[in-house]
Amino acid sequence: MHLFFTNALIALKQVAILYIIAGLGFAAERLRWFPEATARLCTKLLLYTVVPCVVLTSFLSMEYSPEAVRGLLISLLCGALLHAAGMLMSEPFFRGRKQPEAESVLHFAAVYGNCGYMGLPLAQAMVGQQGVFYVSVVILTFQMLSFTHGAYVMSGGVPFRKQGTGGRGEGVRFEWKRLILNAGVLSVAVGLPIFLLRIPVPALVKTPLSMVAAMNSPLAMLMFGAYLSRTKMQGLLRSKKIFAAIGIKLFAVPAVTMAALLFMRAEPALITAILIPAAAPPANNTVVFAAQYGRDTGYAAQAVSLLSLLSIVTMPLMIALGLSLNIL
Repeated sequence: MHLFFTNALIALKQVAILYIIAGLGFAAERLRWFPEATARLCTKLLLYTVVPCVVLTSFLSMEYSPEAVRGLLISLLCGALLHAAGMLMSEPFFRGRKQPEAESVLHFAAVYGNCGYMGLPLAQAMVGQQGVFYVSVVILTFQMLSFTHGAYVMSGGVPFRKQGTGGRGEGVRFEWKRLILNAGVLSVAVGLPIFLLRIPVPALVKTPLSMVAAMNSPLAMLMFGAYLSRTKMQGLLRSKKIFAAIGIKLFAVPAVTMAALLFMRAEPALITAILIPAAAPPANNTVVFAAQYGRDTGYAAQAVSLLSLLSIVTMPLMIALGLSLNIL
């Protein structure tokens, strides 16, 4: 029990550090120093510049070894597993029959976690570049599945219709190139061969990449705080479906992932790194996809914000539990 609380305290401290930065973003938005509109303009900078630098830096900093390759394969397997678990457990609860708008949003939120904006900074804080390396592989599965299954769910099952009049997902043209031509997949596609083939990279390239990558944690959390500032959550808890999303995303998915990691006898660093995206709150893409497929973006922002606040407590608990069980 002492070990559990020790691990929980370590994880809680790192989560708290990130949320303190988010609090600064919250305050800056209220003071109009960093308005939400400005934070949204920073999204592409973060997504297409900073995050790829984080992923590439993790591959360039990781020393090749059989253990690292094994960890990479386990990360890939667990990335697919944690998303598959979310899909299977969500299906009975969010079929879109009574409230298709809300259920599509909650279905997406229950499956797709904040691997990038929250997972990468927390992995870097708790495990270092090794943690970022493992989480980057999970992001690969996130990107591939969110643009296929996630698009299908958020659109109500009509992401492949031709462009038309719009509304409730209709009129949205699904673009297959997004499966490959996105920041997460491309950065892994560049970094993975460099790691596996042990291609030397000069410091002249590594240094600027690492300097830009260092912006990830503060910028991502400042943006999250700015979003949170304008989010109203009155009435959200009146919906019973939100409790299903909370149970699946914050407890059931990390529990299944934890069981798989313990079965594979993964090392503590790998357990910590993989449990972070597994236990992370819903991805910010929940709001982006809601806008793209004609869903209620306000409701999506409320759901993401509520689960993100709850994750301050649940993430440290799940990470600590996984580490403690691994030692027993």
